[in-house]
Amino acid sequence: MRRRGLASLAWASVQDLFDQRTAFGRLALVHVVMMAGDTLVTVSLAGSLFFSVSPTEAKSKVLAYLVLTIAPFAVVSPILGPLIDRSANGRRILVALSASVRVLLCWSMSQHLNSLWLFPEAFAVLISSKLYGVTRGALVPEMARTDQFHVHTSGVGHAGWPSEGVSQGHRGFAGFNAQLTLLGTVSGIIAGSVGATLLKTLGATSVLVAAAAVFVVGTVASLRLQRPAKAVRDDVAMTREERDLQALSPLGEGEVTWGLSASALMRFGVGFGTFLLAFGLRRDHAGLQWFAFALSASAVGSLLGLGLVTRVRNALAESSLLALAVLATGLGAGVASRHPSLAAQMVLAGWLGLCAAVAQPSFDAITQRLVPTGAQGRTFARFAVRQQLAWVIGALIPVAISLNFGAGDQFLALVMIVGGVAYSVGRKVSHHGN
Repeated sequence: MRRRGLASLAWASVQDLFDQRTAFGRLALVHVVMMAGDTLVTVSLAGSLFFSVSPTEAKSKVLAYLVLTIAPFAVVSPILGPLIDRSANGRRILVALSASVRVLLCWSMSQHLNSLWLFPEAFAVLISSKLYGVTRGALVPEMARTDQFHVHTSGVGHAGWPSEGVSQGHRGFAGFNAQLTLLGTVSGIIAGSVGATLLKTLGATSVLVAAAAVFVVGTVASLRLQRPAKAVRDDVAMTREERDLQALSPLGEGEVTWGLSASALMRFGVGFGTFLLAFGLRRDHAGLQWFAFALSASAVGSLLGLGLVTRVRNALAESSLLALAVLATGLGAGVASRHPSLAAQMVLAGWLGLCAAVAQPSFDAITQRLVPTGAQGRTFARFAVRQQLAWVIGALIPVAISLNFGAGDQFLALVMIVGGVAYSVGRKVSHHGN
């Protein structure tokens, strides 16, 4: 098996993106557009909730926003999760719905930036965004199987990794997830640069108008998602035995449950590290260039992490990659705590981006491989609740408590190393118990 690195991943991703004959290629295009739109919304809210007010006011507004980010899952998980599973065709409709709703909401938010209406509208945007994220998790294996079906029937596959995603026990799903993450990261970088320019020159309103236009494109692209092949649609329908098993074990088998704990811990670390850095920079009156450096470092780290996933995914199990990502985060934070300078925090931001980029596609692949196809919508919704809750809890700590970089990095190192060891040991004990 030929080893693949970042360059191969990037080339395969671009090929798939521009090959709109395939189901995965069309999903890749949707993902690129959605990530661009979400980034523009984030830039506009950062401009109006964080940078435009004093640090004290920013703290209260960010606290309100963080609490708000949890609430959408109260809708997505119990209501929309089962709806995603009800019909394979319905997943395409839900993606288009999530984009079209955000067209209207972004336009409305652009008119209400200084109004209390901004928060309920932002809440609705978050629901729509999470709906897409959850649905995408279920669409990846569905689109991969659809392309695999067409390979067997017509000989037309996608340019990237056409057969690995199915023929190797779905281990290739980590590759598909990595491709989407890479495309989304690059799309976010470009959209973030455009959004920052608009924010500086024309204000947050213009950024939201641009986001609305992007989601118009997203709606059109969503309607072009391919219908899954009949064999794939039949695979989505769970058997009675699978439904009973899902009811008895809603988190899935032990491998998935332990993977969720490690993934949630990684999200905790990302939330904590992000807001420790953001409020630390504001407290030190750092210029905007330091925020730009941090974002750039995180983006570069994410790209390197994705390249690492694709290079070693056939040599290491997804669970091993998860454990290494969590432990490496702790070790990196420990090293940074010994050198609490702005330069060290920039390096840590990149390291955190790398580790997160290794962890998330690996956990998604575990879920896609081990959870029945017909239960993946509600499963991804349920897991998204726990991951987002972990991210918010991590973010709330440095927002609510003023921590210097040294103390914050030490705390992050302790939590991640202990959590990584617990995950590794717990998995082994669980396997021996079975």
